[in-house]
Amino acid sequence: QVQLVESGGGLVQAGGSLRLSCAASGRTFSTYAMGWFRQAPGKEREFVATISRSGGATYYADSVKGRFTISRDNAKNTVYLQMNSLKPEDTAVYYCAAARVALTRAVDYDYWGQGTQVTVSS
Repeated sequence: QVQLVESGGGLVQAGGSLRLSCAASGRTFSTYAMGWFRQAPGKEREFVATISRSGGATYYADSVKGRFTISRDNAKNTVYLQMNSLKPEDTAVYYCAAARVALTRAVDYDYWGQGTQVTVSS
């Protein structure tokens, strides 16, 4: 069982930056790949980024590639999402999730956090 708690969301102007954090409970964090997803009002949850268990491999959605960076610190049981050059279309609730393998489909993730709101004003 893994419990995930996101933090770091907020209101930011277009072009600004935010760093999201996701703290995991338990001693098995390093055995899980981690992902970030987001869901805007009226839209389906969509993949943002994923990172392998060791942190050696990452993969991004085309919409955020070059602007967002996913990273993890296994000693701190935490995964991060650094978001730069934010756009109004990045506005959504952002969720972190844990899976055995780094994948891009939400259905493949076993554990989810409660989400943190990110709002980008124009």
